[in-house]
Amino acid sequence: MYNRAETSRIRSEFWIAFGQYMKPIPNSEGRRINWPNYKTGVRHIYFRMKAENDFASIGIELGHADEELQELYFDQFAQFRAMLETIVGEEWDWILLDQNEFGQPVSRIEKILPNVNVMNSDDWPEIISFLKPRIIALDEFWENVKPGFES
Repeated sequence: MYNRAETSRIRSEFWIAFGQYMKPIPNSEGRRINWPNYKTGVRHIYFRMKAENDFASIGIELGHADEELQELYFDQFAQFRAMLETIVGEEWDWILLDQNEFGQPVSRIEKILPNVNVMNSDDWPEIISFLKPRIIALDEFWENVKPGFES
């Protein structure tokens, strides 16, 4: 298999390639954006894209340390579920109070593409084709609902 440095290099190359592919695409406001490192502008709300050895995923992650506030954010997003699913064109998985890879409580609204491997460059077009329309749709969705989460 790959050693740690090689794994890190290949993952980095993937995200650089994804960023270059997405670079000409403006956000919903017509501005340039760093798509791989999308910033929501609201603390504790993140858009996460992952490309791993056996799947790729994209989603909204709620990372507030206070589980009650995290649940409140989750409930706020649930009020916009129909809008989200209309914009992304599919149903996503809704997971309240799970744990991230560091054991911290998080809630997620996500879509997973199974059976792809970021370590195999032949899978990159499929991973990019999965992530691209969904991050663009998330940006459009966020433009509509962000004011309800700011304060």
